Amino acid sequence: MRFVATDLPGVIRVEPRIFGDARGFFFEVHHARKFAEGGIDAVFVQDNHSASSRGVLRGLHAQISHPQAKLVRVIEGEIWDVAVDIRRGSPHFGRHTAALLSAENRHQLFVPEGFAHGFVVTSERAQVEYKCTDFYAPEDEITIAWNDPDLAIPWPVAAPVLSAKDEKGRRLRELDLLPRYPSGRP
Repeated sequence: MRFVATDLPGVIRVEPRIFGDARGFFFEVHHARKFAEGGIDAVFVQDNHSASSRGVLRGLHAQISHPQAKLVRVIEGEIWDVAVDIRRGSPHFGRHTAALLSAENRHQLFVPEGFAHGFVVTSERAQVEYKCTDFYAPEDEITIAWNDPDLAIPWPVAAPVLSAKDEKGRRLRELDLLPRYPSGRP
């Protein structure tokens, strides 16, 4: 496995080693010891699975009192996956990074606590699985507008399909309750 740092400290792209032959392929999706050595020392408590069509955008979501780190992967299709640093006081506050994740490249993206997460489907259909370090708490969730001009995220889909919740996303600057950047951490 390769662990590739992105331009936002703590957000890591995971590139697994694929073993393939005429029968198919095999790779490790998660290996706690290897992940810890690669900078991801997380304990996952919930796995989620979504299926979406081309142009569906999910996000940008985060939980404040029950923050979730996420390990995201695609098992069918392709997505453009985005992480946004929303930690007040962080030197990277409001910056984003993105990765193309697909069933073909089998890359994963680790999104640490204190980051909002979202993705848009760039193939006809995509199935996404992601592990979380805390349980889903809908009363604790915030939704940031996917098209917040302050974030200037260059989404590869001009007119995405949104849920009712995501249509009501607010600008980052309008949100009072955001995590604080802990000193001494990336």
